[in-house]
Amino acid sequence: MKEIATVVDNTVEELSCQECLDKLFHKVHDNVPLPSNDALREVIQLARCIIFPGYFGQSKVTLHGMKYHIGVSLERFSRLLKKQIIAGLCFVINDEDEFSIDEIRKRAMEITMEIVRRLPKIREMLATDVEAAFYGDPAATSVGEIICCYPVIRTLVNYRLAHELHLLGVPLIPRMITELAHSETGIDIHPAAEIGHHFTIDHGTGVVIGATCIIGNNVKLYQGVTLGALSFPLDENGNLIKGIPRHPILGNDVIVYSNATILGRITIGDRSIIGANRWVTDNIAPDTKIYKNLKEMKGFENGYGI
Repeated sequence: MKEIATVVDNTVEELSCQECLDKLFHKVHDNVPLPSNDALREVIQLARCIIFPGYFGQSKVTLHGMKYHIGVSLERFSRLLKKQIIAGLCFVINDEDEFSIDEIRKRAMEITMEIVRRLPKIREMLATDVEAAFYGDPAATSVGEIICCYPVIRTLVNYRLAHELHLLGVPLIPRMITELAHSETGIDIHPAAEIGHHFTIDHGTGVVIGATCIIGNNVKLYQGVTLGALSFPLDENGNLIKGIPRHPILGNDVIVYSNATILGRITIGDRSIIGANRWVTDNIAPDTKIYKNLKEMKGFENGYGI
């Protein structure tokens, strides 16, 4: 037992040394903990309940009791979200930063109230996504089935809420929210990506949408699609240069079939179709269909098309 105690003591010393912990240790500021995945899961569940009442959470909601249901859910949503935003704002504070926890709480309240104000607009966007999924899938029997069962809708609730938080400058929380969807559905959308209305992903598993992607309206992706970066410029020290546009731009009414890979800051023109398993690294003109490889591109003229 003495030998075990000695080994434990020595290991504790090694694991606790300041040099070993550099950049691996989160220093708590003003006793504010890290944001909580469990709390954010509840925030998302409440958002789903508010946006799609009766489909998530309490399934016996009636029109008569709708205001009460939404009011109670929204009040808890606001309190939980504010607390997590405070934790997110504290996360990026450095030792040399001068900050006031009161100022952070005030900013968190402002952001929370703005998110609450934006919820109707978020619902409007999600309604278009539900519509796109329903009309784009011949197997879908009802809008209710889309909301209940389709992973894209669960993912897009997370993404569209996280995107608004990202636009409001909230650190960490947006990425945590989209990663919760990633774990739940296998769809990985960075919260900074810009996605228009009537967006859908059929099946969904394995889709990756990078941080600087811009996706137009009425776009449909299938499973396994990657909208990624082709290369990563380095600075004079050999480190990646962050924040530069490096992911694709998809125009309106684009369809990308399963397992296609589109890389780099290229533009896929309006109404183009990228076939399954294609590898695309060059701009594609509008109204183009790629069904084999880049050397065999045909427009929709002369009878070509789907």
